[in-house]
This record gives sequence, structure tokens and C-alpha cells, in this order.
Amino acid sequence: MTQTFEDRLADKGLALPEAPAPAANYVPYVQSGTTLYVSGQISQDASGLITGKLGADLEVADGARAAEHCALSLLAQVRAACGGDMTRLKRVVKLTGFVNSTPEFTDQPKVVNGASDLMVALLGEAGRHARSAVSAAALPLGVAVEIEGIFEIG
Repeated sequence: MTQTFEDRLADKGLALPEAPAPAANYVPYVQSGTTLYVSGQISQDASGLITGKLGADLEVADGARAAEHCALSLLAQVRAACGGDMTRLKRVVKLTGFVNSTPEFTDQPKVVNGASDLMVALLGEAGRHARSAVSAAALPLGVAVEIEGIFEIG
């Protein structure tokens, strides 16, 4: 019997949050044909915002955990766009990760691996994607990571 997305999520002890509402004059996602563009999701968990600067007050592992939470929020937006039916998600096409980091910090890819690794763990081959991982001098509300995504849905 093949495991569902929900089974793999539960096996990892994770749950998707409610899809976060936009904080300004934009929409959380836009669908064009079978392509779903999801707005940047900032790092937050049940306790609130995950803030800090990589290379100053956060380590790579902290950043990777923040990126994982961004991935969960991205998937929550996908679930909302698909009317709750995650079987409509065909693949992750691309993630773009922004890491709040010092000028000397160069491990942005290791931070964004938190999101990439989770996508593959939850979606298998459909979770493999193109990606960018870039530094940012600051991010909204002082969060550690923000990630946007492009997905194919059916």
C-alpha cells in the first residue's frame, strides 16, 4: 500500500499549519494553468516568528529548521489552492529561498536544504526541484528565512 502525503507527514510528526493570510496587498498564491505560484512564506512555527540572522545569532541547523517551517507553510498554501486535495499536487518545480544573513555567511544552500529535504521526504521524486538560495541583509519582521515556490498541480 502506497503512503499518502498525509501519512508521510504524520510519520515525521508534522502537521501543516493553516495557510497564512497575506500581510499586505497581495494574494497568497496565483494559479495559471497547471502552475501554482506561492508567495514567499516567512519562518514561523506554533510559538510565533522564527527570527534572527545567520552568521550572527543563528547556526545553520537553526536556519534549516526555519526553512522547514517555510516549506510547511508553502505546502499549506498548496493545500488551500487545491481545495484540501493534496493528490492534485504533481510536483515541486522551484523554490527560491532568502536567508537573513551576515555578509560573511556563505552557507545559504545548507539553510535552504531544510525546505528541500522536507519536500523530498514528503513527496518523493515529485519533491525534487530547481532552487535558488540567496542572502538577504534583512527580511520582513526580522525572520530568519523566507521561501517562495512554484508548483505543478492537476
